[in-house]
Amino acid sequence: MQRYASTKPGTPFDHIDKKHEEAVAQGTLEPHPEQVSPMSSVRQVMHEEGVDDGERDVDMLAGVKSDLRTIRETFSMQDVPREALVIGMAGVLPYLATSISTVYLAWDINHAALTGSGFLLSGQTAELLLHIVEPLQVGYGAVIISFLGAIHWGLEWAGYGGSHGYRRYAVGVIAPAIAWPTMLLPVEYALIGQFLAFNYLYFADARATVKGWAPPWYTTYRFILTFIVGASIVISLIGRGQIADKINRLPGPADRLKALRDSQMESLEQEEKERRAKMAAEEEAEEE
Repeated sequence: MQRYASTKPGTPFDHIDKKHEEAVAQGTLEPHPEQVSPMSSVRQVMHEEGVDDGERDVDMLAGVKSDLRTIRETFSMQDVPREALVIGMAGVLPYLATSISTVYLAWDINHAALTGSGFLLSGQTAELLLHIVEPLQVGYGAVIISFLGAIHWGLEWAGYGGSHGYRRYAVGVIAPAIAWPTMLLPVEYALIGQFLAFNYLYFADARATVKGWAPPWYTTYRFILTFIVGASIVISLIGRGQIADKINRLPGPADRLKALRDSQMESLEQEEKERRAKMAAEEEAEEE
């Protein structure tokens, strides 16, 4: 800092050359029209000095736009046959309908529990309708899962991608083997099981497409449909979770099987008691 010190008053860096300024003031400015433009005397706040406009005009969202374009091309449904697309989208409507119905009925049940009366339906009516919707959604899910497995049998019979025998038939067998037992479970466990089954089948279909066992568009087609169905299942589970402590659970198939087994055991015990009583009566009669 010592070399910047000065014994003279004032700042050495602000020295004004008055002689040079007088010389410039007496001179005449030369016009240069070719260097004048509407922006020549304006410096943009965000622009850099000494950088060409071509270098400054960079689209900052180019990367984002490129990613969005890639996503749009990846999930494009243009190659999907129109008939398959229309029927497939129509096939997910029952799932959406049952899920939306579950959410609304759950909200109406909550509304009835808080205020004493439902919004459009009474709490008892909403609960009754909910118990009607439950088997419809689970049963429809079991049918769709079985159908997705059967597609691989059709591809094998058509010889698409060659003949692969038991490996491709196995996918069609595993699907219903997973789907139908879920109907014996409580509704929440059934929906979770079917959610896992749909994701497993999507993985199997994606692998089949990579191997050439299915059309190239099939993976994208299956992803869209699986996403809609999976979202519907999650919505149903969320709706049911809001009223888990406010509704009575109806006996399911597993409960009915247990009740049947218990009644059969009671009948056998009763028959055994009657048989022993009869034998005891006969023994007493013989002794007399």
